[in-house]
Amino acid sequence: MIPGMNPRKMKQMMKQLGMDVRPIEDVQEIVITTPQGRYVFDQAEVAIMKMQGVTTWQITGEPRFEEATAVIPDEDVILVAEQAGVSVEKARSTLETSKGDIADAILKLAGND
Repeated sequence: MIPGMNPRKMKQMMKQLGMDVRPIEDVQEIVITTPQGRYVFDQAEVAIMKMQGVTTWQITGEPRFEEATAVIPDEDVILVAEQAGVSVEKARSTLETSKGDIADAILKLAGND
């Protein structure tokens, strides 16, 4: 809302503009997942705004970021182990460090000779 404006008057103006804003009560957690990780809002205020047929969700709060862990297929581990001439365990560990980047893992392992 606009600071210093009467909430009742603000509601009237929004209604005249065709806006409908409703808060969602008792929100416990919001999670937004991306390829890089998850944004987790443990405490947030959420409002749904409808205007001219478009629904918008507004989240107000401070998220914490949880970095995604790379899912490394067994085929990639075997490939890196064969190419670098190392054990499967060493290949998996290096792939995890490289966040699944096969070329980077092979280069790191080749540099250890």
